[in-house]
Amino acid sequence: MDLPMHPKIVHLPIALAVLMPMISAGLWLAWWRGWLPRRSWLMVIALQTVLLVSGFAALRSGEEDEERVEAVVPEAAIEAHEEAAEGFMIAAGVVLVVAAAAAGLRNERAARAAAAGAVLGTMAVLGLGVKVGDAGGRLVYEHGAAAAFAPAGGGAPLAPGEAPRRHDDDDDDD
Repeated sequence: MDLPMHPKIVHLPIALAVLMPMISAGLWLAWWRGWLPRRSWLMVIALQTVLLVSGFAALRSGEEDEERVEAVVPEAAIEAHEEAAEGFMIAAGVVLVVAAAAAGLRNERAARAAAAGAVLGTMAVLGLGVKVGDAGGRLVYEHGAAAAFAPAGGGAPLAPGEAPRRHDDDDDDD
């Protein structure tokens, strides 16, 4: 079966979007309190870069799957997911720039202020990630996008609340 790449990739940027507010806030606090050196902020930049690169890969893989899914899903639902993903990527890029600026500023006070801005930005990225995930979930669970990748003759998708039939390989009749 030819499974799509998009659902395999998309979990990394979404997971990082969930984690980055906690990680960035923790590192900002540790830097501000003097518990960790300023260079510890580079971890935020590295992780935000991974978020952005993996988000780009997810966006590209979604574009590759789009034509096939259009046969099953209304175009408006696909557009909503794609627009949410693009907003997520723009915000993630802005946060990366702000986080990098925080590392590059010579003035300590200005650097910490920029880092605080980046922390707030990670919270916005999380909110946008939830929006992307919601729109993607609607594609799959409301509009049946997964059916575009189902094998021919693989049976109809289950109705909401319908339990899958059990397959019993046991040949013994006890």
